Amino acid sequence: MPVLNRIADFAEDMIAWRRHLHENPELGFECQQTAAFVAGQLREFGVEEIHEGIAQSGIVAVIQGRGPGPTIGLRADMDALPMEETTGLPYASKIAGRMHACGHDGHTTMLLGAAKYLAETRNFAGRVALIFQPAEEAGGGGDLMVQDGIMQRFDISRVFAMHNSPGQPLGTFQTTPGPIMAAVDTFEIHVKGRGGHGAMPHLTADPIVAAVSIVGAIQTISSRNHYALDDLAMSVTQIHTGSADNIVPDTAYICGTVRTFAPHVRDLVRRRLMQICDGEGMAYEVSATLDYQEGYPATVNDPDQTRFAVEVAREIVGAERASDGAGREMGAEDFSYMLNERPGCYLFLGQGEGPGVHNPTYDFNDEIAPIGASFFARLVERAQPVAMEKAAR
Repeated sequence: MPVLNRIADFAEDMIAWRRHLHENPELGFECQQTAAFVAGQLREFGVEEIHEGIAQSGIVAVIQGRGPGPTIGLRADMDALPMEETTGLPYASKIAGRMHACGHDGHTTMLLGAAKYLAETRNFAGRVALIFQPAEEAGGGGDLMVQDGIMQRFDISRVFAMHNSPGQPLGTFQTTPGPIMAAVDTFEIHVKGRGGHGAMPHLTADPIVAAVSIVGAIQTISSRNHYALDDLAMSVTQIHTGSADNIVPDTAYICGTVRTFAPHVRDLVRRRLMQICDGEGMAYEVSATLDYQEGYPATVNDPDQTRFAVEVAREIVGAERASDGAGREMGAEDFSYMLNERPGCYLFLGQGEGPGVHNPTYDFNDEIAPIGASFFARLVERAQPVAMEKAAR
């Protein structure tokens, strides 16, 4: 079964929705205009049950199928990134310093396409909960929606999401059972020394020398402290200090990211960072204070739901174009909070060659929107067939 015919019929509408969203990006939890557009479209489709203002600007819309049955959740993220677009496209962002550089405009469009089809056909039992989430890029909107009780409130039994994937062949699905994306943590180290004149360093406690030594020691955590087969990525991404060529500053600031899958690896990193700060601080007669912030947990797919999702994907794109052997990625995703609450699966949908996400020249490929919408729609029909309702009578 290729792209569903009815969804193919309104492919041009989907392009229009997506490009409208692309022109009007919003950040974080402040997705009110995006949410208003989504809610307006859902009402036009005939969706009667629309719950707005969840996690500030999120939406859960419920479509009732033919008779009783469980509720399946489908999630799309709505927020953009704080960066300047340089695509030069006629539908480029109208708002300076904001851009849909990760394809969330496309994700929202694909779920809207599935919603239009499902509201028309209702060829499923039970209900489908359409989750439009703010603040995936920063803020953990997925976590806040879970804290707001959407899983219990709407009785969601399993949940699915997907992400576009530049560089992956056009119209192919990839996923994997178990961990697929990493947990992400942030560390900040505040070094406080004693500043002074650059010509008299012996009268100072130089935080720059200490900071450089700390950064060097951090590299040994991955190379010497952790087991090589336990996935770990650590990067120091910021160092800020100093104001002039003849002043030894009082302070230095170090910041970085930690990506892990296993809790014991996360614990190792935190412990070693604390030891390095204590030891280097003593060695250079400065104080080095660690602030370790745990972020999104690892995104872990349920094996049974992953097998099911790949079966459905193969119906849409063909057996050779959907794989459950994608392996892990060190990126992070706050859909992880939803997968911690309910079994489900996160997939990648290839959009062909082109700039990667978080790039100022990136653009979502509109060719894949009908594919993603068809996958979502067929997922519901397969998960909750109308025969389920007949069997319940």
